[in-house]
Amino acid sequence: MARATGTWSSTIYNERNRRPPLGWAVVTASGAVHVHPTRRADPDEWLWVLAHCLLHLGMGHFENWEARERTWALWGAACDYEVNRFLAQAKLGRPPEEHGALADLGNRSAENLYAEFLRNGPPDVLPAGGLAGPRTCDMVVEPVRSWGNPPDWKAYFAQGITEAVDSALNVAAGRAEQLGTAPTRITRAQTVRAWFINSYPLLGALAASFRLVEDSQICQRINISVAAIDEVTQEVYLNPLAGLSEAELKFVMAHEFLHVALRHLGRRLGRDPFLWNAATDFVINHWLVEMKIGAVPILGLLHDPSLTDVSAEALYDLMAQDLRRARRLATFRGAGLGDMLERDRQGGAWPGDGTTLDDFYRSCLAQGLQYHLSQGRGFLPAGLIEEIRALSQPPIPWDVQLAHWFETWFDAIEEERTFARPSRRQASTPDIPRPRWVTVENHDQPRTFGVVLDTSGSMDRALLAKGLGSVASYALAHEVPLVRLVFCDAAAYDQGYVAPEMLLESVSVKGRGGTVLQPGIDLVERAEDFPKDGPLLIVTDGYCDQVHVQRPHAFLIPEGGMLPFLPRGPVFRIS
Repeated sequence: MARATGTWSSTIYNERNRRPPLGWAVVTASGAVHVHPTRRADPDEWLWVLAHCLLHLGMGHFENWEARERTWALWGAACDYEVNRFLAQAKLGRPPEEHGALADLGNRSAENLYAEFLRNGPPDVLPAGGLAGPRTCDMVVEPVRSWGNPPDWKAYFAQGITEAVDSALNVAAGRAEQLGTAPTRITRAQTVRAWFINSYPLLGALAASFRLVEDSQICQRINISVAAIDEVTQEVYLNPLAGLSEAELKFVMAHEFLHVALRHLGRRLGRDPFLWNAATDFVINHWLVEMKIGAVPILGLLHDPSLTDVSAEALYDLMAQDLRRARRLATFRGAGLGDMLERDRQGGAWPGDGTTLDDFYRSCLAQGLQYHLSQGRGFLPAGLIEEIRALSQPPIPWDVQLAHWFETWFDAIEEERTFARPSRRQASTPDIPRPRWVTVENHDQPRTFGVVLDTSGSMDRALLAKGLGSVASYALAHEVPLVRLVFCDAAAYDQGYVAPEMLLESVSVKGRGGTVLQPGIDLVERAEDFPKDGPLLIVTDGYCDQVHVQRPHAFLIPEGGMLPFLPRGPVFRIS
């Protein structure tokens, strides 16, 4: 039996079956579909066959059949093309092999094609063919019964389309789990998410892609007092026991969506998880207060009006100076807990294509910003706009950042032409003096730097190789003749000045014991043969003691590593 939106259409496969011997099925005006009883096909092919028959009814192809009785085959051919074109656009089922090729007659109705067939005669090959067999109409007209009103198939079809659209909208808005199911009770959170989708384009795409979890038992089990978000499972957790109003839910949900949109988990880079979460909360909440989205929850939040135009990275460094106080802060998840839930992020592919979750969230925010600004949907802080646009650009690799740091200390070597020492390459005209290029030496800027290399047992050999390789390549690129190299584990091993090209060949690494970097740093800073303003590059895995460096310096650590102190110089992370 095939459901036809409120009325049943029969599928007959008994001795009264009226299908032709070479056909798949025929449909009658009363709604009976006669299918071939011995045909073998996949479910998708039978779906296409039955949909083809039912669409003849829904599109009103049996209307005025008396006027077309003599040319019923031509009318059937025109109707078959209209139905098959609809199925191809809707991508419903899969046509059998003999019906797979659709004739290209343009976007034309059955009435238009039928009129052309009457003028120019029947086509050599019926376009796309019917299901009753070659040159046979698959619509069968039966005698009309005298009792009851005939079914209004077109009205049923229109009602079915309306119900399908309503069901799709309910699923998109989160009011139903899947197509065809009845909508559930609309909660405040679902109303707020619909507001984001319909009226706030900056976060509308993100709101549509996340599922709301409003279960107090689940929230209690994973310690969520108000709200949290999981970017991998694409779920927003909202504890109904928090008792938030609709305006407060707007603020809280916008807060959680911005965590994902601004890629805060990926930007943490080895920092303390809760401290980084709290720092990003301060920044987000300040923006949301400025944007006047919803209302500030009466339960409280992390917000300090004095921290205007302070980035999350800079705020984290400030908070790291007082860890005892910072640990007592509370996010929307609770005291000492971050509201960005972490799961296994390996793979991270968006279902259905090769897009990663990171790329998907970045594109959602970038497109949302474009729509928001073009439609004038409200005020956005300049800091938020700048951060969104920065996220749309690819991140700068660590080696490029390190190269920029070298360039700040070592200017390009300049050359000038001089007659003081004439060129000897002009052999063809020895009587004419020619200037030569000479290097201009800048004695005020020493062209050397120090490297303190952590050689403790925890240092990975690949990291050691990358560290030495990066030092050598940038020294050669900036024409640094010698590098002061110090190995350091539990003690310092002074290697003196080493030519950069020697680092690319072989260096005997000493140490591989514990990690105490301060003696190696002190050795370089107190060395009489090392320039007073020479920069220092410290290569370590982060498992070290606290250090104090007086001269300009930078750290080179692995991605995901964390220094146990607040660094004063830039930190470059090896990927």
